[in-house]
Amino acid sequence: MSSPSFLELLNCFTETMNKSFKMNNIEQLKAEYDRIKTPSDNDKKAALHQCFRDLLLTKTEDIPAIEQFINFAVAACRLEMTSPTIPVVLLGDIFDAVTLDKCEQIFTYVENNVCTWKEDFFFAACKHNLLRMCNDLLRRLSRSQNTVFCGRILLFLAKFFPFSERSGLNIISEFNLENITEYGVEGSEMGDQLGISEENGTGNQLKIDYNLYCKFWALQDFFRNPNQCYNKVQWKMFAAHAGSVMSAFSSFKLEEPRATSSGANKSLQTPMEIPMEEQIRESGHFFAKFLTNPKLLSLQLSDSNFRRSVLVQLLILFQYLNSTVKFKADNHCLTQVQIDWLKETESTVYKLIVESPPNGRKFADSVRHMLSREELWNSWKNEGCKEFKRPEVAGVASAAAGEDPAPPPRAALKRPRRMLGDLIRDSTKQGKFFMGNPELTRLWNTCPDNLQACKGEDRNFLPTLESYLDGSKEKQDPSFEWRALRLLARQSPHFFTLFNSPSYKVADYLESVRKKIQKDKIDIKQEVTQEGSHSQNDPNEAEGEGFVGEEETDQMDSELLKTEQLTPEDKNTHRTITVTKEQMAELAPSIGKDWKRLASKLGYGIDEVQYFESENPTVVDQCRHLLQVWFEDDMDSSLDQLAYILEGLEMLSAADAVKQMIAALSDDKVEEVSDE
Repeated sequence: MSSPSFLELLNCFTETMNKSFKMNNIEQLKAEYDRIKTPSDNDKKAALHQCFRDLLLTKTEDIPAIEQFINFAVAACRLEMTSPTIPVVLLGDIFDAVTLDKCEQIFTYVENNVCTWKEDFFFAACKHNLLRMCNDLLRRLSRSQNTVFCGRILLFLAKFFPFSERSGLNIISEFNLENITEYGVEGSEMGDQLGISEENGTGNQLKIDYNLYCKFWALQDFFRNPNQCYNKVQWKMFAAHAGSVMSAFSSFKLEEPRATSSGANKSLQTPMEIPMEEQIRESGHFFAKFLTNPKLLSLQLSDSNFRRSVLVQLLILFQYLNSTVKFKADNHCLTQVQIDWLKETESTVYKLIVESPPNGRKFADSVRHMLSREELWNSWKNEGCKEFKRPEVAGVASAAAGEDPAPPPRAALKRPRRMLGDLIRDSTKQGKFFMGNPELTRLWNTCPDNLQACKGEDRNFLPTLESYLDGSKEKQDPSFEWRALRLLARQSPHFFTLFNSPSYKVADYLESVRKKIQKDKIDIKQEVTQEGSHSQNDPNEAEGEGFVGEEETDQMDSELLKTEQLTPEDKNTHRTITVTKEQMAELAPSIGKDWKRLASKLGYGIDEVQYFESENPTVVDQCRHLLQVWFEDDMDSSLDQLAYILEGLEMLSAADAVKQMIAALSDDKVEEVSDE
């Protein structure tokens, strides 16, 4: 009997699922699943997956039915009829198919079942799907219109993932530089909107002008990117703005909120007069981003919650500037004067918070406690965000009672898999590579220096010139001629001779070169044979050394190759000659005051030229210092290169001096080779 097709399985499961879902009887579906026989369970699971997804899309209007259907899918997963990912896949499908209002209602089900998703059975399989589903929702939402829903999603992710989950941590302490606060209007309108005085019941008066408005909102840029404060100019601007704002707060004291006796009296109050806690309780949500319209500044400065928000931002900034952060740059440090200013200003900020009603002192204590806890989190991040582990309470209790601890479950016996970053770190400490694959890891660790491994003798597949010329049959082939010329240029000086006539064929030229190499080899063998015969007649030589064997023939070949490659007639020997400080001092006067043009041509900037000038008193010393740095740092530096650059700059006298030095050094080098 042939196994059923996918469509047959789908129809069968659809009919059975409709019946079992209406009766809320998962066992009926399980019985049908076990009854059907297929070559592989994956065939049945694939059909059942599609059946779940098809039936869910028929229930988009009934939210309770959707939640019940997801629970039905969770039960099917526990009975191993489907993969653990199917409930989250169904949630992703329904979120894509309904409006945002219904998404917000359905997301309540996701939040309430966070314990289910955190079970070992579902977590490993579903965590990436849940993260992708939440990110898809966040892309659809507006941060200004759906603020609460966005916050609920982020809170769910914080509850679902452990603290040490890398995807939820700001490991390198980056700031959200895109959070820009825009403010300011046209200068012609500013005089009408600001330049007013605000007075409260205590007789305090605050003069609000455009200057105070700009300083107040300019502080938000430092809160967005605190690293600006490590710049001297930006620090002065921040200190001045913060001082002006706190002076304004100090000169304008706030009153205690007036109590209301009835709802009618409360309805007559303006939003700024109603305490923020009551506004939140009545509306259910609020926006943390304040408006920057100049007309609102006087009302905002009179609002206690607004003032507290700015003061707490200052305290958070002060804590960051004083804290040790692992990923801070080395130059991000404060002077003692700046540290003293922060301490003095911090006490002023706390004093203003205490004076801000209602319950100012209690709020200040809460802020201190919050910032002290923030220091603990900062230390945890500096230590690499180590994973939090619960103590084994059950094992300790059984040991205290004198009982044998219960054996661990089968899943706990499995050795935990180490994190990839830890494996790479341990391998690096041992001077090895970890590639994530055993075979790749073995290959990369065969030789610690990969560049040296590429230069090994076993990687040299280049044949010798003589074997290539003798072994090839198609000597008229253009590809053979091209390869032979490449080998000839690399291994023999004969490449530069005998090929002068335009009518000279390449094949004939290569044949003449082959004969020339054989002749040179025979001449060297004869010389070695003659030396061997002389040594045989010499009584001081050992016996049996007058004959030429196979090993000596190989040695002759290697000596011939060395003779061809290391001939003293090489014209480029001066390229490897080291230029001494005395020779640089000899060249410097010929360049003279034009050394700045040479420095610009060599790629040195204005600040580096200024460095040479500040370190050396005379023009000659400055030029000598430039040449010394260039010859030490530039891999391509040489006397030939210097002469070429000087000719291009039309500094002909200096170029001639370099050429004369090249000629003198080349003659000395040839004499040394001749003496050897």
